Amino acid sequence: MKVEVKSKKGLRTVLSVIVEKKNIQIKMDERLKELQKDVALKGFRPGKVPHRVIKSQFGKSIYGEVVDKILRETTSKAIDEKKLKVAGQPKIDLKQFGEGKDLTYELQIDCLPSVTLKSFEKFKATSFKVKIENKVIEEKLEEIAIQNKLFEEKNENEKAVNGDQVTFDYSATVDGNKFDGSEGKGVQLELGKDLFLKGFDNQLIGVKKNDTKILQATLPANHPKKELANKKTKFQCKILNVKKPKINKIDDNFAKLMGAKDIKDLKSLIEKQIGSQYSQALNSITKKEILDQIEKSHQVDLPQNLIDQELLIMTKNLKPEEKEKHKSNNEKLAKSRIKLGLLLNAYGEKNNLKVSDDEVRNEIQKQIKGMPGQEKMVLEYYQKNPSASQSLKGSLYEEKIIDLIKSKINLTSKEISTKEAEKIIAEFNKPNIDIKKSKTTPAEKNKIKSKKISKK
Repeated sequence: MKVEVKSKKGLRTVLSVIVEKKNIQIKMDERLKELQKDVALKGFRPGKVPHRVIKSQFGKSIYGEVVDKILRETTSKAIDEKKLKVAGQPKIDLKQFGEGKDLTYELQIDCLPSVTLKSFEKFKATSFKVKIENKVIEEKLEEIAIQNKLFEEKNENEKAVNGDQVTFDYSATVDGNKFDGSEGKGVQLELGKDLFLKGFDNQLIGVKKNDTKILQATLPANHPKKELANKKTKFQCKILNVKKPKINKIDDNFAKLMGAKDIKDLKSLIEKQIGSQYSQALNSITKKEILDQIEKSHQVDLPQNLIDQELLIMTKNLKPEEKEKHKSNNEKLAKSRIKLGLLLNAYGEKNNLKVSDDEVRNEIQKQIKGMPGQEKMVLEYYQKNPSASQSLKGSLYEEKIIDLIKSKINLTSKEISTKEAEKIIAEFNKPNIDIKKSKTTPAEKNKIKSKKISKK
């Protein structure tokens, strides 16, 4: 194999590679021997089909298979021989091929730039610590109590009012005819939430246990069966039970129902959970503050193919007109991401930072423990998606790098209230978001939604 640098411009290098025909023939003969053991042709004993017969029958496909293997092997050797650090997938341009000929091709390679890191010691950033006030904890405790409210049976003669829970069976018809899903057993509705059909709850106000009531409602416009969309429907309901809400007493017993030891433990868990959610959002702000300084203080040539790949990932779900509208901003964001990725990776390599498989497994276990009732789903997700584990490994690697940088820079710690935290987070989310704007702050997104409080 002969390898020469045909051209070099910026980060792009083009190599000319020649694989001699005699080496290709050796590979062809080896493959023919392998096939001879398995090929079965009429008129020949198994394993005794002559090479020339196999070649006449399968020559073109065998040659293609051999050349494909040679290309994979020689491109890797050529890159190693010239000691190139490849960014992305090289492009192959076949110049000459065919049986009895040398294989000649060009290899277009975008290389990783050499990165010269500057000292981070003069960088400044603020690390926030949120003090969770008792009032916030009590409010969250009340919210959890409401989410987990209990119901107790009303007397048979007591009528249902808003907030009560009504259990019923129903039989529905459209134009006097039954349809798929027209029967329901043991349906429970909390009146006033309007979770069944619009206006349905109001018609159940005033019913009592053992009543039978005819209700009218309109099926939704997005009904799975188009012929039933927006159809007026008659529901015959048999009321099985009417229950009224029972105010949860927030005490040790309630805390145990929520998975805590006692009320003090439950409050502690709530405080940690809220604090963790604010920390997650505020750490993103600190990280952005650091990354902005790193990006501004370094000049790096960027491989165009990496920028193109990043743009493809960023815009794959956008319509063509959206891509065009945000083209400039998205290109800028893609370049920023690639640049920071290269700089952080260089810093990680310089400090010999690595993430072990054990660390990835431990992080997956943390996620599993943090999602009670969904443990199997989380585990299966990582088992069935190797790329998800690889992405998690990348996140842990980046986290290690950022933590090391934080230890080197002038990092000021500041304690703030939840109100101040919300203001800072809201302010952070005001600037342009290149692809889609969001009105929700990280803290709002991460508010406690689960009915159970779990220990991590």
